[in-house]
Amino acid sequence: MTTVLAIDFDNLHQILRNLYTEMMPLCSDMAGVAKGIAGLGALFYVASRVWQSLSRAEPIDVYPLLRPFALGLCIMFFPTFVLGTINTIMSPIVKGTHQMLDTQTFDMNEYRKQKDRLEYEAMMSSPQTAWLVNNEAFDQRLSELGLLDAPEIAGMYIERGMHNLKENIRNWFRELLELLFQAAALVIDTVRTFFLIVLAILGPIAFGIAVYDGFHSTLTQWISRYISVYLWLPVSDLFSSVLAKIQILMLQNDISQLQNNPNFSIQASNTTYIIFMIIGIIGYFTIPTVANWIISAGGMGSYNRSINATAAKAGGVAGAAAGAATGNIAGRLVNRSNS
Repeated sequence: MTTVLAIDFDNLHQILRNLYTEMMPLCSDMAGVAKGIAGLGALFYVASRVWQSLSRAEPIDVYPLLRPFALGLCIMFFPTFVLGTINTIMSPIVKGTHQMLDTQTFDMNEYRKQKDRLEYEAMMSSPQTAWLVNNEAFDQRLSELGLLDAPEIAGMYIERGMHNLKENIRNWFRELLELLFQAAALVIDTVRTFFLIVLAILGPIAFGIAVYDGFHSTLTQWISRYISVYLWLPVSDLFSSVLAKIQILMLQNDISQLQNNPNFSIQASNTTYIIFMIIGIIGYFTIPTVANWIISAGGMGSYNRSINATAAKAGGVAGAAAGAATGNIAGRLVNRSNS
């Protein structure tokens, strides 16, 4: 079962970071084309305003005429002056949210180890369940039985086999959901990297077009969209931190119950964990919408609607599978939320 999660997702995310860095020099290839577009636009822009001032016998206002030259400087030094400035300003946000995620994940792993140990101890503390999880206890119980107890011996083998099969299925399904959870994060990061690369490479063209009258909004739209897409990563880390914190609270409650309540149901706790994994898979696809709330980027509504529809379908499939594996509890929950 460990092969399900054998993929190094951290390495895949780092590959996407390196991909973005490797593609940045392509901005220089577009800068030459953007200079021509911006130069022609600057000629019309300056000539139009100078002609208007002369025709009205008004003094020429030089300050508005500096706009095309400022945009030209941005195009000439686009990778450093524009992308470098935005990435430098946004980088502390990414590092801060990632540090929060690392802290919550470390705590969650520690509590999970403690819970697994307490579950094993709880099973070992009862003679009725110790032989299900411990080979020595199983062999000792077999040695206490005689030849006349052959039916009971066969029942023990069957019961232990069914217990191991149930645990293996539950663990496999949990790891499968964790794999889907990590895959959802990788999908969001891959789309984010693609959008950032496209915006970065074609950014000089957007700046060049922004010189022309009637296209001034192109500049602000490009900046807002780039920042909005850039925020997908910190929003994703925050979402993962919230889910990790929820799991920590669940683990703390389970640990307390295992220590103080001898009638605590471990199966119910595992089912709740599976339900929250399904919620996490669906929630990952809402990250673009949340990022758009922080920095409103026009023109991305259709993408957000399509990715939310994809999330609903993915959640329906995961919910159906979870319902089959956990007594339809998770499936009913997801179906009720979709309706």
